[in-house]
Amino acid sequence: MAPARGLKSYVKLGFGLFCGYIVWGWLFGSSEDDFTRPRTIGRYDKAFGSRKPTFTRDDKRREAIVDAFKHAWRAYERDAFGSDEYHPITHKGANFTKGGAGIGYMIIDALDTMMIMKQNGASKTGTKNSKRWQVNTFETTIRVLGGLLAAYHLADRRQAPVYLTHAVDLADRLLASFETPSGIPLSDTNLHTKQGRGDMPNGGLASTAEVTTLQLEFKYLSHLTGDPKYWIAVAKVMKTVQQALPEDGPYLVPIFISPQDGRFRSSDVRLGSRGDSYYEYLLKQYIQTNFTEPPYREMYEDATNSINEVLLRRTPVQKLLYTVELEPNSYARTTEFNMRTWHVSPKQDHLVCFLGGSLMLGATEAWAPVPPVLYNLPRAYGRRDWDNGKALIETCMETHNTATGLSPEIAVFYDTERRAEVKETGREWFIKGGNSEHPLLDARYILRPETVESLFIAFRLSGDPIYRMYGWRIFQAIEKHCKVPEHQGGGYVSIRNVDRVEGEKGWVDNMETFFLAETLKYLYLLFSESDVIPLRKYVFNTEAHPLPVFTPTKALLESVIIPRREK
Repeated sequence: MAPARGLKSYVKLGFGLFCGYIVWGWLFGSSEDDFTRPRTIGRYDKAFGSRKPTFTRDDKRREAIVDAFKHAWRAYERDAFGSDEYHPITHKGANFTKGGAGIGYMIIDALDTMMIMKQNGASKTGTKNSKRWQVNTFETTIRVLGGLLAAYHLADRRQAPVYLTHAVDLADRLLASFETPSGIPLSDTNLHTKQGRGDMPNGGLASTAEVTTLQLEFKYLSHLTGDPKYWIAVAKVMKTVQQALPEDGPYLVPIFISPQDGRFRSSDVRLGSRGDSYYEYLLKQYIQTNFTEPPYREMYEDATNSINEVLLRRTPVQKLLYTVELEPNSYARTTEFNMRTWHVSPKQDHLVCFLGGSLMLGATEAWAPVPPVLYNLPRAYGRRDWDNGKALIETCMETHNTATGLSPEIAVFYDTERRAEVKETGREWFIKGGNSEHPLLDARYILRPETVESLFIAFRLSGDPIYRMYGWRIFQAIEKHCKVPEHQGGGYVSIRNVDRVEGEKGWVDNMETFFLAETLKYLYLLFSESDVIPLRKYVFNTEAHPLPVFTPTKALLESVIIPRREK
């Protein structure tokens, strides 16, 4: 017969169980930043299976996304083949170049999507490389150079050389814009004369995001060709930007920098337009070169710490996590950047929705188990960034809580002082001018990919099928409100106001190239197996062109030395 337990034994047992519960919650439970999902998102749809991690492909939904791509491509091919962009309502094409002839943005941007989807149209696209006109250096790099390099990697070896040949020719012409006193490239390049041209409406200043979002493409080209000139050009840009950062932080960048002296100018600090991909490429440069360039990881960590301290806010009721912008009290472009005089603007671009997935990728570096063991992430702030990334994705999904189920170009969030308005509207954010008969551009949905990009990354890193559910909801909303029926010509349009169901009245006659290059590609990969373009072997450039991870030569790594952080 077992001896009876004394009071002390039960106290010890209870205390042990309590301690075990606390430790379990600390290791595996929610952190203080792991916010409750917004009520408006709704319950998990069991049609997507159990909530257990899954990576089997969803053939039915993936095929629907392929059909959407075919629907868009057929219309473009029929009405505007060779043009840079497509207008589905008027059945016409248009070009981005300043001078007339296009260089085939739509074709090259969509090329690797066709290859990944295994569509035969990829072999019929050909290449078009007009050298006659002025182009935007950044857009041409991410869409055309990035598209050519991804196509080279994915193509049959018999076809691949032509893509690399065009990539080298294009990059050689774009290098003209880097010929400035600071090495910061000019915003435009004339491909014929091989001359750069500054952004005259902004006093010749360069966009910070644009000049720091050329590195993945040019560095990979140096790796392929063995020619260091591409690597050196973009690495010098990063060295100049690093030197322009404040010594004591915060390590955030304003949206304008001078090509003349390499210094920042008084301008907004934000994670949306002209700022976004600076932060994105810090992490991706570190991953792309197989973790051989730790200064980029250090710059990324400094930036995410500053984002956490300065730019993150919570809504008053549901505690949604969102980002704010800092606007200087003086916009004199001649004034050098400082962090002393600012006011906060609680608006968040749809572009910012890349950040959720990016933070989760940075927390794991794509090498953690799936789902990750949160107490054992590779970096000191991994758990914080993982939780913040999840929370930002939920907020981005909350901005899809509209009449159409689509997210606006810009959402403005209510702060604590405007708590009463939350009760009136039922939402903790609003669209500026959204109730007007002639809404502002803020209310538009232009087929943007940033939310589905984060959903794809989050699903690959966590295996949580709720991200597939979210992605499918967005796709269904696009099909319902943006699809032009076949009998009207086909293609997809933007819509002018996501908070009104207006049918054809609300259509905007434009189908962006990134709809084929990014939005549909990320949706397709979301419903594919995890070994289709795996995150451990690829980085996606900011236009969703997958470029392989590689280990650079010692000569490339030493061609431009980016200083390490002083410990």
